[in-house]
Amino acid sequence: MGGNGVFRIVVGVDGSAPSRRALEWAVEEARLRNGQVQAVTAWAFPPVTVGMEGLIHDPDIFPQAARRLQDEALKRVESKGVPVSGEVDQGSAATVLLRAAEDADLLVVGSRGLGGFTGLLLGSVSSQLVHHSPTPVLVVRSGYGAEE
Repeated sequence: MGGNGVFRIVVGVDGSAPSRRALEWAVEEARLRNGQVQAVTAWAFPPVTVGMEGLIHDPDIFPQAARRLQDEALKRVESKGVPVSGEVDQGSAATVLLRAAEDADLLVVGSRGLGGFTGLLLGSVSSQLVHHSPTPVLVVRSGYGAEE
């Protein structure tokens, strides 16, 4: 159990349909276990090449966009009776999620996030998590929940 004796689920939220399904699954599982959910969204500055430095006028745009994306996802899920918190952190998705999962009971992610390649059965982030997570990982595949 999490540090406070409550079953704690960390779920990756990136705005994609698979991550919405993962959030729905996590909330339902927390409801069954009288647990809590922590939605985690990672953001990073885009790679910048020489001559493009001036194109990024406001560096706050990236964390703000990540927060809006997470807020929208949390508004869409039926979480009544389940404590749900949100965290937005800078870094690669795998790094941020692994850090958040350190004291969790379960880490839940979608099978493919934004930027995933359609031909892959398991996204590179979920693959990294499965191999390196300190806690069990559940990868929610496309068949779960509502249609895209």
